[in-house]
Formats: sequence, structure tokens, C-alpha cells
Amino acid sequence: MKLLLVETKLHLRDWPFLVFTIGLPVALLVVLGISIPDFTTVGESGERFVDTQMPSMMTLLSLMTLACNVVPAVLTTYREQGVLRRMSTTPVHPARLLGVQLLINLAIGALSTAILIVTGALVFGSSAPRQWVGFVLVFLLGSAALMALGLVIAALAPNGKVAPGIGSAVMFPLLFLAGMWVPRDIMPDALRTVSDYSVAGPFGQALRDTWAGHAPQLTHLIVVAVGLVVFGGLAVRLFRWE
Repeated sequence: MKLLLVETKLHLRDWPFLVFTIGLPVALLVVLGISIPDFTTVGESGERFVDTQMPSMMTLLSLMTLACNVVPAVLTTYREQGVLRRMSTTPVHPARLLGVQLLINLAIGALSTAILIVTGALVFGSSAPRQWVGFVLVFLLGSAALMALGLVIAALAPNGKVAPGIGSAVMFPLLFLAGMWVPRDIMPDALRTVSDYSVAGPFGQALRDTWAGHAPQLTHLIVVAVGLVVFGGLAVRLFRWE
């Protein structure tokens, strides 16, 4: 608990980066929704792009930014500055330190998503996720899996300067596979198959399904859960104090 409180204070001090992380998805939702008429036009499915696809992808963007950029940057900087080396002399287990980082960034992602939902409702009249129980389950499971991936990047990155580059190299392909630029519905079969096993793909699709009022598919939940177990185990195993 003490570690959680201290890390929370440190994150709050870096408020400009928090504003950017939270504000970018919201700004993109508003700008794209206003500037592209097709996004606010009812499609063949009876829904608008700003009702399901856009908010689910912006939520994913926020979480991916936290996982692939914020988490690795924080831990690699701690390692370079000797913070982790000093912590290694205490009873703090690596799993606790990694768990604290996961919880804090999960809370930031939840705040960003809440602001995104409110903004969509105020600007476009969009509804909140219609399958609330499924949405919360998918959000927590998928967020934890992505944060665990960020912890793996932090463990592998040699220093703080390289960490953002590795994070970006991982983030943008995953966003593509999740349907950020090419919706999964119109992906070629081979590409969609790759997307189905990319963790980000099933996570993004499950977010969209619950936003539209459908229950998440079991296969999507299984893939994301396996990603959480694999990435979490690797993060603890590969963690280095110095």
C-alpha cells in the first residue's frame, strides 16, 4: 500500500504526460467524428461509426499508449537512476512493484475511458457500452494483458531512450491488427486470422461487441486471458533490478 501511494504521487506530478495520454483519444474522437461525415451516418448495421467502432478503438489507443510507452519508460528510468537497485535491498518482491504499476495505469485507463464515454454522449449523443457487465470484464482483462505486455517491454529494454522506440514498434502493429485503421470486418481472411491471435485484436473486438450490446465471445476472452498469463509470467521472470 505504501508503494502504491508513493507511485501514485509520482505519476500525478507528471501531469502533462497524463493530460496527453487521457486527452489524445478524446480529442481524436471529437475531431474525427466532426470532420468525417460518414462517422456520424447510420450504416447498414443500424449504428454509427462513433457509436461503437470509434469509442472502442480510442479506448484501446489509450490503453496501448499506457502499456507500450508509459510503463516501460517509468521502469527503465527507475533502473537507470538506481531506484530499482536500492529497492532490491528491501523486502519488496518484483511482483509487488510490477503489480503497483499495473494498478496505477489501469486506473488511468479507466479514467480516460470514462471521459471518452461522457464526451461521446455530450458531443454525438453516443450511448455508453450497452453490455456493462461484459464491458467491465473485457476492460479489466484486456487492460491487464496489455499492461503485462508493457512490463515485458520494460524488462527487455536496455535503457530509457530505447524503451519508447520498442514500445512504438510493438504498439502500432497491434493497433493495426486490432482494427484501428482497417476495421476487422473488412480485413482479408489471412490478416483477420493473425488478428484473432494478437491479443489486441480479440480485445478490440470484444470492446466493440459489448459497446454494441452483445456479449463478448468466449474465444476472444480466452485469447486475452492467455496473453495475460504469458506476458505476466514473462514480466516477473525477465525483471531485472539493475
